[in-house]
Amino acid sequence: MIDLYTAATPNGHKVSIALEELGLPYAVHALRFDQQEQKAADYLKINPNGRIPAIVDRDNGDFAVFESGAILLYLAEKTGQLMPSDVKGRSQVIQWLMFQMGGVGPMQGQANVFFRYYPEKLQGPIERYQHETRRLYEVLDTRLAEVEYLAGEYSIADIATYPWVRVHDWAGVAVDGLTHLQRWMAALAERPAVQRGLLVPQREADAATVVKAAQSIVTR
Repeated sequence: MIDLYTAATPNGHKVSIALEELGLPYAVHALRFDQQEQKAADYLKINPNGRIPAIVDRDNGDFAVFESGAILLYLAEKTGQLMPSDVKGRSQVIQWLMFQMGGVGPMQGQANVFFRYYPEKLQGPIERYQHETRRLYEVLDTRLAEVEYLAGEYSIADIATYPWVRVHDWAGVAVDGLTHLQRWMAALAERPAVQRGLLVPQREADAATVVKAAQSIVTR
């Protein structure tokens, strides 16, 4: 059994989708940002960075893993799925996983903050992060013109990237003209495990609470 500590965010959805794809049993612990549960002392023992997601693998000596990319790698290696075993294939998956972790996530995350949450409308930062996010989307589109999935076969690289790209509108970034990226998005949206993973955890907070919590995170 795996304990999943998460919230309804792209990074949280990466792990819930992976768990659904792998068919691993897991228990959901939804953390409430508005109550700062991610900063609680007990949770910091699991994730010292005080963010989501994190897991505890009860079948492996209560082993804790934090950082979404590290969790995806752990689950893929634990099960022998969603990542090839050969050196080149494994490297391709890791390269595109790192592209998401180091590029798409941080840039789109900043676009989200300045476009949606920041108390002042700072046009410079908004345009800077939106343009960079769009550029990264174009890199994905070029790659997906050559292959069906980011690493050739469906893998944790796709699982890491899709939850971010699917909410491009929230960052004010368009995918117009990126036909290969759109094809890939539609294919992932049809996967039953992806659909189930996007429902984890259940969204209990209303929009006002979510915005208030996000603003408090930005201003700290």
